[in-house]
Amino acid sequence: MQSRPARLWFMTALAPLGVAAACWGLATVMTKAALSQIPPLTLLVAQLAVSLAFLWAIVLAQRARMPAGRSLLPLGLLGLLNPGLSYTLSLLGLRLTTASMSTLLWAAEPIVILGLAWLILRERLTPILLALSALAVAGVWLVVGIAPGAAQDGSLVGNALILGGVLCCALYTVLTRRMVATFEPLALVALQETFALAWALAIWPIELRSVGLPSLAAIPASAWAWAALSGIVYYALAFWFFLTGLKAVPASLAGLFINLTPIFGIGGAYIFLGERLVAWQWMGAILILIAVLGVLGWPQRESVPA
Repeated sequence: MQSRPARLWFMTALAPLGVAAACWGLATVMTKAALSQIPPLTLLVAQLAVSLAFLWAIVLAQRARMPAGRSLLPLGLLGLLNPGLSYTLSLLGLRLTTASMSTLLWAAEPIVILGLAWLILRERLTPILLALSALAVAGVWLVVGIAPGAAQDGSLVGNALILGGVLCCALYTVLTRRMVATFEPLALVALQETFALAWALAIWPIELRSVGLPSLAAIPASAWAWAALSGIVYYALAFWFFLTGLKAVPASLAGLFINLTPIFGIGGAYIFLGERLVAWQWMGAILILIAVLGVLGWPQRESVPA
């Protein structure tokens, strides 16, 4: 990698991060469609089960090297944080707000990652990177519902739950960055999502008491199909690509590419769900897009290995 030109390495290393953002954005729309008929914790169990079947099939086919020894438990426990707790909160919040709002709220994650990467990993934050992050924060501020008229498309409770999931996901990214360099991303995703499924199965009875199995049996096959497809895209593919990119770049830089997620999420929600944003939210989305384009266009020499 060190013999490659810096620009070529930069684009090659960050391409998986862009694909991961696309997967998360579009899968949010699929998940929102499934949530109209499937309760959130039931959906989480279904998504993770399908995702794990997909991942472990590839792990076995490729004979990927799995973590072992003392590293096994810490790496697996990170799966409880994300996608376990993170997506539990996110799905509960998504049921109360819109897919557009959810994807835009996740734009706060890179800002949290920046702070945690500086605090925990001691990553250097340049003035330009901080300025672009501040611009993204301003965009998030507008779409959360602070500006007049911007909160009419989503619930503040739902937004708060999603932001809790964002915090868990950001902490996961920073903690995983320390460990991902020595392990295969595919094996890591499979291991961590196995722990996440155990978490989902442990809390699932809480929902089953109020929902009941007969009502689950009445859910149409089309809804389960959306759950299966979103599970593969949301958890298997998105996390696989993200950890592949995270292995090659600092956590602070990898986190900023999550800002691309709203572009795909809003586009998909507009086309498939008919969701619309008010003027203040469009202003916030534009600020977020400008910040992302600034990151893409800025030669980050500090992030490229010598």
